[in-house]
Amino acid sequence: MPTKSSPTELTVTWQFSSFDELTVGELYAIMEVRQRVFVVEQKCFYLDADGADHLALHLLGWRSTADGLLLSAYARLFPPGTRYKEAAISRVLTHPAARGSGLGKALMVEALQRIADAEWSGPVRIAAQMYLEGFYEEFGFRRISDPYTEDDIWHVDMIRD
Repeated sequence: MPTKSSPTELTVTWQFSSFDELTVGELYAIMEVRQRVFVVEQKCFYLDADGADHLALHLLGWRSTADGLLLSAYARLFPPGTRYKEAAISRVLTHPAARGSGLGKALMVEALQRIADAEWSGPVRIAAQMYLEGFYEEFGFRRISDPYTEDDIWHVDMIRD
């Protein structure tokens, strides 16, 4: 069911799929937007296809545009014991065309709700880009590591109890 994700009336339809449930077109959209944001926009040259996608559940936020559906928000969710001992959220992004709409916050609300619905008990972990630490604190995450660089970007590990 589409959900309004911000006061600007941006309507998003959420999809939650395992890797095997993704169509070729959906996987292409995921890889395109991840490369657009993490490789091109952030000028960070790394192998995005890290071998972990098959372990994750994929949260996709689709928005209708004049050109068709656009993957406007995305995150990977890992059950406890797959990436870390805790459940984890990674590859959190909003498409550049959707920035400032409140979609990033709606994505995090949806991701945390999906984790709760899956009954993955315990804390949730995220390796956050340091400039987004305050954003994640709004959702109850707190820093649990010293800053470190990953792919030349400063990160901190954060946990939500």
